[in-house]
This record gives sequence, structure tokens and C-alpha cells, in this order.
Amino acid sequence: MRENKIESAFVKATKNRRGLCLKFVSPSMAGVPDRLVLLPDGHFAFVEMKAPGKHPRPLQINRINQLRQLGFLVYCCDNLNQIGGILDEIQSS
Repeated sequence: MRENKIESAFVKATKNRRGLCLKFVSPSMAGVPDRLVLLPDGHFAFVEMKAPGKHPRPLQINRINQLRQLGFLVYCCDNLNQIGGILDEIQSS
């Protein structure tokens, strides 16, 4: 399975929860997560999308750690089965 299939499913699942799953591109900072997930009642997280079995590159790991140190939720999703659990965690935060 390809990364874009997982990403499309994540976007759809987020919309089903009345949320937004925005593509995040930062021209001034490389390595940022792929998606901003915005759910009702102010719940927010970053999500890095990967193909099954793939892992974030070192620069992406540094950005993920940087965002987590600032207190943000950051997830890496490489499997369709993770989507519901990630969204549940974001909604409960």
C-alpha cells in the first residue's frame, strides 16, 4: 500500500468526525509533519504520514521532537489500522 492511500483514508476519517485534515507545507522549515489535524472543541495534532513499514527521516524525527518539546501532539501513521486510534487520542486530549 502507498502512503497516499493511507493519507486519503486519514483525511476521510477526519472529515467523518467533523474535523479538518490540512496539508501542511512550510517553505521556511523542512521536515515538518504532513498534516494538521483539527477536530471539534479545539483538539489539534500534527501527523506524519508514511508508507507501511517506513520510518521518518532524521530531519523529520528532529522536527517531531521539537514540536513535542513545545507541547504539541505529533503522530506517525503508516497503517490504515492506526487511523481510528490516533483520532481517538487527539479527540481525548
